[in-house]
Amino acid sequence: MLSALRKYLILPKLIRLSWSAPKNRTVAWDRYWAGIARTGARSDVLWDSGTDHELLAYRDVLRRHFDPSLPIVDVGCGHGAFSRALTAYSPRVLGVDVSPHAVARASGESAGVEGVSYLARDMTGPGAGAGLVGSTDANVFVRGVLHVLDAANQAALMENLRQLVGARGTVFLAETNFQGNPVEYVSHLGASLRSIPAPLELAIRKLPMPGHFGPEELARAMPKDRWTLVEDGAATIETNPLMDAAGNSRVPGYFAVLKAKDPDAGR
Repeated sequence: MLSALRKYLILPKLIRLSWSAPKNRTVAWDRYWAGIARTGARSDVLWDSGTDHELLAYRDVLRRHFDPSLPIVDVGCGHGAFSRALTAYSPRVLGVDVSPHAVARASGESAGVEGVSYLARDMTGPGAGAGLVGSTDANVFVRGVLHVLDAANQAALMENLRQLVGARGTVFLAETNFQGNPVEYVSHLGASLRSIPAPLELAIRKLPMPGHFGPEELARAMPKDRWTLVEDGAATIETNPLMDAAGNSRVPGYFAVLKAKDPDAGR
């Protein structure tokens, strides 16, 4: 019992570290990406595993449900690692991020990669999905975005994605779904009273505290009268391998595949 409670001694340190994180979500993310020095191997980014292992785990699902003739929009693309890999599933990929600094980095790291481009846009803003890929429908890939949004912004994002997918496109999402409190979460990622891994400490200092996203959150953000749940299940979200001594840190996650319904159908 005492051993289980000892992890909570880190709580005052976590509060102190997170005190200066900007309350404005857009400002926080742009400042975060402006301060990133390294991605890929030895990355500064908490959720950057530096490999394509996680995307490969989604491969069969994406091939079952993504129409390969449609473009893919990677929402919350960050430095573009998933956007670049998604060119294996579509000849045209657009990475979108709320942070202009993230988009600038993604563009630089994608030099020479055919079929991928980037755009800075807040996808929770009114009408943000309209005209994003022209007049065509699109497939949408969302990895690790919804769990850092509040309920109102989750709903706003999903309504904009309805505009993007239209009748032919599909949404694939994969989200962190760790079922513990913030102290248990950072402890899972290797934080202790003695030390906190550098990528994790940077995220605590710079970004709002994340939540989790699973079937219950999906039901609220994607009501059944507007979305059809095609497939869902457990996922494994791979984070920076610097998080633990074994060199591989994984977080329980959730994936879902959805199609938009016509809200006027049946009336």
